[in-house]
Amino acid sequence: MSDTITTSTGNIFDGITAHSVVTPRLRAGVLERPATGTAAATVVFVHGNVSSSLFWQPLMLALPTSVRALAIDLRGFGSSETLPVDATRGLADYSDDIAAVLTELGVDGAHLVGWSMGGGVTMQLLLDHPGLAASLTLVAPVSPYGFGGTGGADGHRLSVDDAGTGAGGANPDFVARLHDGDHGADQTSPRTVYQTTYVKPPFSSDHDEIWIDSMLTTATGVGNYPGDSTVSENWPGFAPGDSGVLNTMSPGHFNTSGIVDLAEKPAILWIHGSDDVIVSDTSFFDLNYLGQLGVIPGWPGAEVAPPQPMIQQTRAVLGAYQAAGGTLTELELADCGHSPHLEHPAEFLAALLAQLER
Repeated sequence: MSDTITTSTGNIFDGITAHSVVTPRLRAGVLERPATGTAAATVVFVHGNVSSSLFWQPLMLALPTSVRALAIDLRGFGSSETLPVDATRGLADYSDDIAAVLTELGVDGAHLVGWSMGGGVTMQLLLDHPGLAASLTLVAPVSPYGFGGTGGADGHRLSVDDAGTGAGGANPDFVARLHDGDHGADQTSPRTVYQTTYVKPPFSSDHDEIWIDSMLTTATGVGNYPGDSTVSENWPGFAPGDSGVLNTMSPGHFNTSGIVDLAEKPAILWIHGSDDVIVSDTSFFDLNYLGQLGVIPGWPGAEVAPPQPMIQQTRAVLGAYQAAGGTLTELELADCGHSPHLEHPAEFLAALLAQLER
């Protein structure tokens, strides 16, 4: 069931409608830029961690009017229902939610676009819901081997308990500021995190206040962001728990390298920025890299806790996907951080339109 809702936030752009879609799994918030007449294609946008569908609006409006554009809020973000996340399923709670929304809307053969954690969600969709995707565009995606705690291009796990990954690595002050709806500009505020890590400084846009509002829709707590953690005998002393957002991407819970073996391989477009500090071979959110820099004391060394080569891992898996018969296009954008769709919208749109025509 889909009902049009009226928003008073002022964060919905002209030409886009907000819906509430009720499925057997959850009530989901969905933004839509409808096609004119019968849609020639449907593009479905999936946001990343600590964000929402609001971030996709400029791109949705830039698409040809023959395209139906949908952006879905994940559980615990945006206007979707806040439900706990079972991290032992990796990102499958989110991908199953997306599939349920698309079923309710009668959409199949959609062109999926996933940003950061949303890229992992869309890769999980390929594995669990074959035939749903006509194509897949990965935007600065999480590595197919998860976030942190793996080594080498093969993504091997560094410890049996994935020490140093998951919710224990979240900054508690940042979590508190999300909870409190902080619009300030202190060092650990959502605003500063956006300005210094989501984009490459000094990038700014006319919509930055909306992007901050989007981040502040994040539901906090054990079942949502960041989740729970456990004590570990391995450095840095904690390991992921079984619930919440950050634990979904721990390597023991998440691995989508199996897309290489899919019988049906939708074309993949991989877009990422050369100066991304979140998803990178030298990520400032990878505790092993911070340990190597001396930011976190007691680092046991590169033989035990090397930084995760996230880009190398993604390139290896997508290269194997191509070698196994899939179509792959990679676009690395210079002078670009973690948000190519915001920072280089013209190049991003051109690449996405070419993807829709494949």
